[in-house]
Amino acid sequence: MTSLHLAGPEDLQRLLPMVAAFHGEMEIDQTDEIRARALSVLLDGSEHGVVYLIGPVRSPIGYVVICFGWSLEFGGLDGFVDEIWIRPGVRGRGIGGEVLSILPKALAQAGLTALHLEVKRDDPRTVAFYRKQKFAPREQYMLMTRRF
Repeated sequence: MTSLHLAGPEDLQRLLPMVAAFHGEMEIDQTDEIRARALSVLLDGSEHGVVYLIGPVRSPIGYVVICFGWSLEFGGLDGFVDEIWIRPGVRGRGIGGEVLSILPKALAQAGLTALHLEVKRDDPRTVAFYRKQKFAPREQYMLMTRRF
């Protein structure tokens, strides 16, 4: 069973290289300073979201970030899997599936009514993985973004 640990301020230096690796894979152009600032808010106990370390606390093999929102459609507190990353050397072993099985149960006990995520439409392998984890596409909707 894969373990999840709520990350705190003391985990920033463990998280930064993993987040940078994820951003590199996803071609997200962001500075280390911006990453550290955004992570620090969540690690300090913000009501906006949480960060979990995946695996052993001292040598995590990944992380997942859940950001919170409020939805009338879903009847209250909802969450968004903002980022999930597993070290390449241990991918394909079912760890991501375990995390996405454990996490919704724990978040539901904390009052979450729905969990959302974003996936590239042209990545059938990842879409199939998320479908297996009981995430369903909302075909009539698409995510749109306005940057500030």
